[in-house]
Amino acid sequence: MGRQPVGMDELVEHWTVLDDEADLVAGKRGGTRVGFALLLKFYTRYGRFPRGRVDFPDEVVEFVARQMNVLAADFESYQWTGSTIEYHRAQIREHLGFRVCSVQDAEKLTGWLAGNVAHAERNPDRVREELLKRCREEFIEPPAPDRITRMVRSALHTAEETWFTTVFARLPELVQGRVLALGRPRRRRAGLAPSRVTRRARTRSRCWRWSRRCRAT
Repeated sequence: MGRQPVGMDELVEHWTVLDDEADLVAGKRGGTRVGFALLLKFYTRYGRFPRGRVDFPDEVVEFVARQMNVLAADFESYQWTGSTIEYHRAQIREHLGFRVCSVQDAEKLTGWLAGNVAHAERNPDRVREELLKRCREEFIEPPAPDRITRMVRSALHTAEETWFTTVFARLPELVQGRVLALGRPRRRRAGLAPSRVTRRARTRSRCWRWSRRCRAT
C-alpha cells in the first residue's frame, strides 16, 4: 500500500513557516534556504532531525518551497553532510531550546525508564516510544537508534533486577531459603553445570511462583 498524500490541513498546521522562523531563514538562498526551512519544521514537529530527503513527502517540499520563494527542485542540492548542515542543526537546536543528549542525560533517561516505564511495560517498542516522548518533554534531542536500543535494553534489565530483588526481599526467610534451593541444580548432566544465567532464571521463576502463592494466602 502506498503512502497517503499529505492533506492541506496537515500542511498548514505543521509546515507553515512562522514569522520568527522566517527570521532564521533570512539570508539563505536556493537549496540551502528551503533545506533549512524543512529541517526546522521537521524538528519542530518530531523533536529530531530527518534522516534525509526520504523523510519529506513531495507535497511538503513543494509547500515549504513556495513559502521560501524557491523551486522545490532546489532541495535536491541540499547537502546532508558537512559543516553547513551541522551549523543549521546548531541554529535550530538553539532556537527551539533543545540540546544534544549527553552521557549524563542518557543515564538519567535510562534510570527514569527503568523506574517509571519498564517495571510495568515489557514491550521494547513501547518502552522506546516512552523514551522518545520523554526526550521531547526534556528538550533533549533523541540519541542515535543504536544508542536508544541499548538504553531500552538496559532499562528493561534494570527493572527486572529491581523487581526480583524487591519480591525476594518480601518473602519470609524460610521461603527465601526454599526458593534459593529450588534454583540450585540437583545434579549435573554430561559433566556440565548450568550457567549462572540459567540458575538465575530458575530462581526468578521460583520466586515469582512463591510470591503469587503468598499473595493468594
